Amino acid sequence: MMNNVIICMLNSQYIHSSLAPWCLLSGIKEYGSADIHAKVIESNINTDIKKLACDIISDTPAIVGFCCYIWNIDKVKELCRNIKDRIPGCVTVLGGPEVSYNAKEILSENAFVDFILSGEGERTFPMLCDTVISGNTPTPDSIPGLCMRKKGEICVSEPFIENSQPPSPYTEEYLDALNGKICYIESSRGCPFSCAFCLSGRCGSVRFFDLEQTKQEILKLSNTGTKTVKFIDRTFNANRKRAIEIWKFIAGEYGKKIPSTVCFHFEIGGDLLSDECLDAISKMPKGSIQLEIGIQSFNEKTLDAINRKTDLAHLCTNIKKLTSFGNMHTHIDLIAGLPFEDYNSFKESFNKAFSLGANMLQLGFLKLLHGSEMRDKKEKYPCEYNTTAPYEVISTPWLGYSEIEKLKLIDAVNDKISNSGRFIYSLEYILSNIPLTPFDTFEKFGEYIKDYIKSPMPFFDLAERYYSFFSSFSEIDKDILFDKMICDFFSHSRYGKLPVFLKRKDARVKKILEFLSKNPTTKKPENAVRAVAVLDSLDTIVYCDSGICKQDDTYFKSGGHYRLNFIKKEDVEF
Repeated sequence: MMNNVIICMLNSQYIHSSLAPWCLLSGIKEYGSADIHAKVIESNINTDIKKLACDIISDTPAIVGFCCYIWNIDKVKELCRNIKDRIPGCVTVLGGPEVSYNAKEILSENAFVDFILSGEGERTFPMLCDTVISGNTPTPDSIPGLCMRKKGEICVSEPFIENSQPPSPYTEEYLDALNGKICYIESSRGCPFSCAFCLSGRCGSVRFFDLEQTKQEILKLSNTGTKTVKFIDRTFNANRKRAIEIWKFIAGEYGKKIPSTVCFHFEIGGDLLSDECLDAISKMPKGSIQLEIGIQSFNEKTLDAINRKTDLAHLCTNIKKLTSFGNMHTHIDLIAGLPFEDYNSFKESFNKAFSLGANMLQLGFLKLLHGSEMRDKKEKYPCEYNTTAPYEVISTPWLGYSEIEKLKLIDAVNDKISNSGRFIYSLEYILSNIPLTPFDTFEKFGEYIKDYIKSPMPFFDLAERYYSFFSSFSEIDKDILFDKMICDFFSHSRYGKLPVFLKRKDARVKKILEFLSKNPTTKKPENAVRAVAVLDSLDTIVYCDSGICKQDDTYFKSGGHYRLNFIKKEDVEF
């Protein structure tokens, strides 16, 4: 067997990439022996595991390392077992957040796993590889973070945390492998907070990487053909001055060294935004960034119980300012299943979050991760959860099983009719007129379609049920809702395609098209498809040009909607 080392990563989807295996590879190149021949194999959890095992063992590896997360751990175990069955002498090593805090359990239950490296691995994985390939026996005393079996006992080490900046993973090999996929950048490591449900606060104090190097990495990743570069810094704006400099750098190079088709994603603390931060963000080119802000709850008692200190009033003010800028996609999060958050409390949190006007409101369901305070301190945080990954909470003293299931139905409805952005015009009209809160609205519509929503439903079928349900409200004018839904379909559907129930013959359309074509300011762009409708209930004509390349100004990257143009009926000669 040669000195071959394979580093394997199973991503959640094909479009995703991962930094972790490339960080390990850079560690081997920086700290490992020159005798080691290492390479990365990335795939995804939907791949044929047996085929992937064959691909890996065709390199006759001496060592195979696996990067483990809640979304891939079951597939990793299956793959690891397959490899070990075919090459018993191959050494298998697991690392990553999913195994760093439960090494004893993993080693006890999985004989095909030889070692676990707990914590950061850029320095320790090369040490382990060198020791194994040289024929020596690794020990926790010589390799920080090493967990292993020794004389019938399992030795567990504390997670290793590096103090210095790790070697850069952004090699030409990595950049070539991206092939247009979503890519990730790390400009700091660690988190200044210690939320009870999260592991980030256990990774040591925040370490900020070299700023000039980060700028160069931004340029490299921007030119790989990717559409999205995600910063994986846990609280990107923990250092406000640094965050502002990076945002200004992106703004200054956007459309120059950074293609204007790329969008940068940042996870930020909304209440940490200063006036200077907001000013810098307001000046970002449209579509250049998107922001994710974790709120988790508006229940003060809940936030206190999970060690989360948030100035909620300042947070709300900042989010409203961000959404008013109109130059970016904003994404906010709530988590169901937290302490002291019952059904009514979560409803209040949802309605408060919804009122902030973010582009997306995501409902997460609490997962009790290995190593998190909420999992370790069962008496303080009593709840029932699934024992297999992703360890999602089933019930709490405040939220019963049936209530969590109802929240999942509301989450599905929220995704389909609000987060999707496909019902912007009609949903605004509905919520402004019916005597229900957004939460109650989604709850009732969820009950109406619950027999359909659990299985894939064609979008046109969903839209027809949506119209049927909401047009039955006495406060809703059917004709206005009908016309609003035409606007919805024109704005998001390429070529303005309408479902059958929204189609109607209108002899006026041909004359309107002729009228528009005669005016230079309303002439149809080349290669565009123009959709036109008369909205009698609104005394308006709407037209939309679609089918154009996304780089064209007629397509908005933030939200992905085609521009609608409105003309008063009285201004058009039929």
